[in-house]
Amino acid sequence: MEGFNANDQFVQQLINFQPRLRGYIRLLLPNRAMAEDVLQETNLVLWRKAEDFEPGTNFGAWACRVAYYQALAQRQKIGREKLVFDDELVGDLASEAERQTGMLAESRSALQVCMDQLNTTHREMLDRRYAFGDSVNAIAERLGRPVGSVKQTLYRIRTTLGECIEQRLTAEGQA
Repeated sequence: MEGFNANDQFVQQLINFQPRLRGYIRLLLPNRAMAEDVLQETNLVLWRKAEDFEPGTNFGAWACRVAYYQALAQRQKIGREKLVFDDELVGDLASEAERQTGMLAESRSALQVCMDQLNTTHREMLDRRYAFGDSVNAIAERLGRPVGSVKQTLYRIRTTLGECIEQRLTAEGQA
């Protein structure tokens, strides 16, 4: 793609990772305002160190590591407060959050592959229900089907997607 460079890719990854980075930092710090401050500091550090990031490596792990150190620095500033988790617990929480972030990305990727395997009608039903927020009654009316039939079909689609995701994640874990 002409005009699309490594800097653009970095910015896109940074933008896409913001919700997960915010959640990760919230696990490490006791209040929302403090977490938001650390998120902003983390974004500044990531931006300043953008040239240090190697495209093709795990952006999320790198960003979480930077956030971890920013959170530790913030915790040192508030260390005199009464209710502060010890550094070992925060380290354990950080490790678990990083692992969960990786698993979430793998699950989303597997979900996308499984969604792509659905037929058009099933995909439209899922989109109507979950992307657009249509009620089951509205979907049934739109498709000219009984409400019970639509409920049962959505249940089966969700079950099929769950099994597909589990199979993909199991296969990837064995590879």
